[in-house]
Amino acid sequence: MIFHDILVLILIILLIPLILFKYFRFKGSNTITFSSLGVLKRIKPSWTIKARHILIILRSIVILLIIIGLARPQAGKEESEITTEGIDIVLTLDVSGSMLAEDFEINGKRFNRLVVVKDVVEDFVKGRTNDRIGMVIFSGRAYTQCPLTSDYGVLLEFLEKVKIGMIEDGTAIGSAIGTSINRLKDTKAKSKVVILLTDGRNNAGEIDPLTAAEIAKTLNVKIYTIGAGTTGLAPFPATDFFGNKVLKPVKVDIDDELLAKIAEMTGGMYFRATDTKSLKDVYAEIDTLEKTKIEVKQYTEYDELFRYFVLAAFGLLVVEIILSNTMFRKVP
Repeated sequence: MIFHDILVLILIILLIPLILFKYFRFKGSNTITFSSLGVLKRIKPSWTIKARHILIILRSIVILLIIIGLARPQAGKEESEITTEGIDIVLTLDVSGSMLAEDFEINGKRFNRLVVVKDVVEDFVKGRTNDRIGMVIFSGRAYTQCPLTSDYGVLLEFLEKVKIGMIEDGTAIGSAIGTSINRLKDTKAKSKVVILLTDGRNNAGEIDPLTAAEIAKTLNVKIYTIGAGTTGLAPFPATDFFGNKVLKPVKVDIDDELLAKIAEMTGGMYFRATDTKSLKDVYAEIDTLEKTKIEVKQYTEYDELFRYFVLAAFGLLVVEIILSNTMFRKVP
């Protein structure tokens, strides 16, 4: 509840104390002459004498309610009408065998690249609002894991199911871009974005990556590219003679030049993530760069409540008048 004319409430501070002061200051001004007070002292005061202050309390409440009514108390609900310009995002993830390299960590424990990427992508999705997000996965070929959707719960369920070995091995970057563009080409979003993550070089697929990037540029699709993997050698899981898991150093081979070129052609940016922290920083920066613009229109609908206070004041005033002329009637 709010008050439209809140300054009127100042009258409460001024009038109520004044009324109480005048009442208790002059309540004993009427006198009656008796020859002796002895008889009067033996008379026990009735309950009406003890409750004689009820009238001034009622009068004070009446004035209080009228003042509150004059301040125009209002109750209402505020509603917002949100208009978004909208961003359609396709998360394009490499699930080739090289993503098994365990050069990333979570809480000090080694995990393969895909596990960490899925964890970071999940946080990225949870941080978005009002955008449609889809997912494309690729290795030797590419296919849509999840179409564009604003239901992030469904998207995260599909993300959870992503694993290495779902597709024949290889790195078809051109096909991945082509499949991602296909999900975006007919959308009416103001901004269309592909976030492509890979840890290798294009060695499969029928589409040249730069040709696919040129098509993306024509369709106003911006591509952010991410090279995931440490520099130099990365620990790769293998099995020794006794069947135990061991980590062997394998050379990291990411085509930084191609990925940077793809990003430059489409107006995006290229990032290199060499560990878990830098990977999180990359997605955080992209999240900052690609923010949905929101226009909010607010309106409030109020219901005037003054009538309830005025009616209550009128009812108490009637009660005061009745009591003052019956039970609490004064001797002239």
